[in-house]
Amino acid sequence: MAKNYDVIVIGAGPGGMTAALYASRANLSVLMLDRGVYGGQMNNTAEIENYPGFKSILGPDLSKEMYDSSTQFGAEYAFGTVEEITDNGDTKTVKTDMDTYETKAVIIATGSEYKKLGVKGEDTFSGRGVSYCAVCDGAFFKNKHVVVVGGGDSAIEEGIYLTQLADKVTVIHRRDQLRAQKILQDRAFANDKMEFVWNSNVEEIQGDDQKVAGVKIKNNQTGEESIIDANGVFIYVGVLPMTESFKNLDILTDDGWVDTDDQMMTKVPGIFAIGDVRDKKLRQITTAVGDGGIAGQGVFNYIEMLKAKTVEVGK
Repeated sequence: MAKNYDVIVIGAGPGGMTAALYASRANLSVLMLDRGVYGGQMNNTAEIENYPGFKSILGPDLSKEMYDSSTQFGAEYAFGTVEEITDNGDTKTVKTDMDTYETKAVIIATGSEYKKLGVKGEDTFSGRGVSYCAVCDGAFFKNKHVVVVGGGDSAIEEGIYLTQLADKVTVIHRRDQLRAQKILQDRAFANDKMEFVWNSNVEEIQGDDQKVAGVKIKNNQTGEESIIDANGVFIYVGVLPMTESFKNLDILTDDGWVDTDDQMMTKVPGIFAIGDVRDKKLRQITTAVGDGGIAGQGVFNYIEMLKAKTVEVGK
């Protein structure tokens, strides 16, 4: 028989853990499901400087602090990749690759994943010089030359981190200016280990002996092609929502993000969505936590409404 909960939170990043905290503190039975370790992308962040309460904290350390807090009122944690949610009206069925659950409400907190460049050599050298996580793989490139592709916050933050390990970090950006926050730009431009190649696209990632040797780039203004010798390539060119399992619910935008109101509820009653999986402008730990608090309280109100409806019907 399927296991029953009041609330199932799909995803144990900062938003999911906050939602589990609020819901379980309201005396609801809560299950957090995740296909990996709790913390989400925080585990891939070397240093977090913009989360209130900490001047600076390592991503994995903040993940552990949040997890301990989120489970203190009885919320459970389980591994599993969600394959489908079925809306049964006042109940929902959540099917994973490992088990099936019944619940009154669902909070989707699956986040997003890094977008690939889609160029020749990217898949070939993935894990052999091509990476999407400087914290995970930066140590392999100590005293070497690495390329960072992108110009947003993630690209520049991780590029700065890599300068602690690599001899040189070359940032390749398709525009003529960065999109990262000004404080990050200032740090990057002041770092003598960082250099910038503007108005350029990566055409191919090259290598030999099963490891990266360089990247072929093309200037999108002049059409000139060149080769940059490098030992590693770190790619930060955007994110994609992890929503494939929810297509049957008709709650996604044309771009695949989950559409919600300001109370985090989708158009399907009892199904909420929070954090980086939502169609919103700012995707940060703080905004995910805020979403989680709203949704955690929202599921309590929703379940109270269900109880009231049951009582009314029973009269």
